[in-house]
Amino acid sequence: MTTDDSTDDTTSGESLAKLEANLAKIEGLTQRLVNALAHKRNVPKDLQGPDQELYLKAASTYWSEMMANPAKMIEHQVGYWGKTVKHFVEAQQELAKGNLVAPPDDTPTDKRFANPLWQTHPYFNFVKQQYMMNAKAVHDAVAEVDGLDDKDRKRLEFFSNQIVDMFSPTNFLATNPDALTRAVETEGQSLLDGLEHLVADLEASGGELQVTLADKSAFKIGENIATTPGDVVFRNHMFELIQYRPTTEKVFETPLILFPPWINKFYILDLKEQNSLIKWITDQGYTLFVVSWVNPDASYRDTDMTDYVQDGYLAAFAQVKSICDVKKVNAVGYCIAGTTLSLTLALMKARKDKSVNSATFFTTLTDFSDQGEVGVFLNDDFVDGIEEEVQKSGILESFYMSRTFSYLRSNDLIYGPAIKSYMMGQAPPAFDLLYWNGDGTNLPGKMAVDYLRGLCQSDTFANGTGFAIAGQKLHLKDVDVPLCAIACETDHIAAWKSSYRGVQKMGAKDKTFILSGSGHIAGIVNPPSKVKYGYSLNDDLTLSPEDWQTAAVQHDGSWWPEWEGWLRKKSGKQVPARTPGDSTHPVLCAAPGTYVSAAPAK
Repeated sequence: MTTDDSTDDTTSGESLAKLEANLAKIEGLTQRLVNALAHKRNVPKDLQGPDQELYLKAASTYWSEMMANPAKMIEHQVGYWGKTVKHFVEAQQELAKGNLVAPPDDTPTDKRFANPLWQTHPYFNFVKQQYMMNAKAVHDAVAEVDGLDDKDRKRLEFFSNQIVDMFSPTNFLATNPDALTRAVETEGQSLLDGLEHLVADLEASGGELQVTLADKSAFKIGENIATTPGDVVFRNHMFELIQYRPTTEKVFETPLILFPPWINKFYILDLKEQNSLIKWITDQGYTLFVVSWVNPDASYRDTDMTDYVQDGYLAAFAQVKSICDVKKVNAVGYCIAGTTLSLTLALMKARKDKSVNSATFFTTLTDFSDQGEVGVFLNDDFVDGIEEEVQKSGILESFYMSRTFSYLRSNDLIYGPAIKSYMMGQAPPAFDLLYWNGDGTNLPGKMAVDYLRGLCQSDTFANGTGFAIAGQKLHLKDVDVPLCAIACETDHIAAWKSSYRGVQKMGAKDKTFILSGSGHIAGIVNPPSKVKYGYSLNDDLTLSPEDWQTAAVQHDGSWWPEWEGWLRKKSGKQVPARTPGDSTHPVLCAAPGTYVSAAPAK
């Protein structure tokens, strides 16, 4: 036997052994896949998509239009057929000439098709162009549907886009050049790794496909994330109150308390030292308190908005005033916590309680007459499904909220990560923001329905008979403390124009509105050191949102210093720095506390 023969036999043996090992892994993964799907969670039908009435309305108006104006419909169809057939003929002609190149391609630029093969390879380019033509035909057809009100039209556009995005050729192995190339380069190992990721995700989410966005082993709360020094100085069944340790010798007399949304966890504002709003505020010389909400289990099923106001906000105000020995505090509310802060302020006015000196609202909706992009999930079909779910389980699990918000950016938060994980076999990145995004919380059943029915759907607080808290009907116009609102230009959760309209309806005489660049998270977590996005200011809040923006003065960099300049004027004189707690509020544990990591009982 020659040396070459021996080498060939060795290589063949190694390949055979690798094949057998991979087949064994696939067999085991297949069994786990079957088991995961067998225990798939029972998602209510109403939470799986819009009810059929929307599509029946669209089909009815489409057919009515075709009967009334058949020429227009035929023109659209013939135009689509013509483009499709013309492209097919062009591709065939190039191949017949022996040219293994793509025909001319004037389809729009799309980051999903960044691989050069989408432009140069005849097969991939043909698939891409046909997909883009199909997508445009769907979009054009939806745009031509008459007879729908604005709300139904927005929903039809959104869910049609979801279907179009789902069928992108990048989402399938046979038509994804990146995934195919990777499979060849790794001798199929990428596909095996991807299958392992898929099975692990299905097992972790009860048989539902929920893509892991970040490496969960890369972060530990309190060690390399949420590390600003502070202490828990109060705890009740709703929240832990964290007081951050001072970094300056003197602080402003009026303390600041920040309420994050209980849909997510507070440490979005304390990811790392470089972009921590919590650390930055402390470094500016403020006594800062932050609420860390409990992650509720089924025992909280009857917890409602009144409980969040009375046992949350009012209780926190009382503790902060006691610890700092002051009569007034400044308050910040982020997202739903800002909405609830406005409810609390209206209730405090009715009770003649003047404990809040000023209020700041981050990306807050109070006027729900225009619900923005998230409004597609606020019709009765979805809310009925949520109500059915919480009646059974007592809570709205974080799974549902996470999935809903992910579909608002499905290419970035579902399909793109799924391609990398399942088809490319890539491990999720060590990205703190995405780690936080996957660390969701449950919502109490009654509170979720209160919020969706009374605020989002009925809009009773801003434009109705009043929203009931603690037996009192509250109105947005009764929010009359000095206020500053920060909205974000591309926010897909709290549309800035709706936020602006809410501020217009508040009764305060002293109002400031800041429009930050970027979206719901990046526009808020925007430290001065980054010099990103910029912001707009305009003192005239009598204008329409569009006119306000047109006349606004543009500023570079972060809005944080602008806001701090406003807050400084509301914060009183300088006093010696305060350490956490007092004789009646002993330190219970170090920040970030226990609620932020505690797993709710099943």
